[in-house]
Amino acid sequence: MTPSESPLPVPDPASTVIGDQPTIVILREVLNDEREHYQVLNNLIRNRRPLPPFSPDQARKALDELLAAREAGSPKAAGWIGDAIYGINDGLGAIFGIVSGVSGATLGNSKVVVLAGMVGMIASALSMGSGAYLAAKSEREIYEAEFAREREAVEYNEPEAREVLSLSYQVRGLSEEDANRFVDQVARDKKQLVRALARERLSTTEEGLRKPWTSAVSGALSTALGALIPIVPFFFLTGYPAVILAAVVSLLAHFAVGAAKSLITIRSWWSSGLEMTFVGAIEGVVTYLIGIVLGRIGGVGI
Repeated sequence: MTPSESPLPVPDPASTVIGDQPTIVILREVLNDEREHYQVLNNLIRNRRPLPPFSPDQARKALDELLAAREAGSPKAAGWIGDAIYGINDGLGAIFGIVSGVSGATLGNSKVVVLAGMVGMIASALSMGSGAYLAAKSEREIYEAEFAREREAVEYNEPEAREVLSLSYQVRGLSEEDANRFVDQVARDKKQLVRALARERLSTTEEGLRKPWTSAVSGALSTALGALIPIVPFFFLTGYPAVILAAVVSLLAHFAVGAAKSLITIRSWWSSGLEMTFVGAIEGVVTYLIGIVLGRIGGVGI
């Protein structure tokens, strides 16, 4: 072919296959955009500088900031709320049962119902408070004992402690090489190594433990509050009106407590509330009928 001759036109593969000129134009624009994106991403990767290694304090600060950003705008229940909800539920359920039973036995004698309810409220509050205190204190003592054992294990035989921690991470899915590398990093600080071992043994951290006195006060006060609800109508009424009002108020309180549980669970508030109301209704009916039977047998009625 001489220079004066024009080259033969080369057929466009896209035109040959698609045969639709507008579609071909759009596809070419998309391909050009993708090429630009690829070039920009490639430049970013090449120019990326490695991040400096984090110290434990810097890592903790970064983790706290990340968790705070993730939880921004979403409600988070405080640690004592679980004890409070459990206490209200226990006090409401227990004293509602007592009030229902005594009402059935005495046909709504307000003096007897109030006396029985108040005694039950005090007993339930003290029991819940002391139980919550001892449970939280026991959790903390168990953690401290395990922490002391792991500290002794590290001091006595650190290679074995490292192997235990490495195997724990391997069970979770890390390769042996990655697990050993991670353990070597953690073991640079002996205290961090002991904490990691204790966390693997107990599946918790010191920060995740409940405070005994906070749990005790929260459990006792919430139990007393829940227990007082079924008693209040009998301060003003007597007989069947008091029984009916106490039942209505108690069932509404059951629903409210059940709905409040959605703060610390993933269930919907109405589902949890209806479940609690249903359980409270069954409890009230059963104890009321038992009270009627016991009242007739013992001659405690009118």
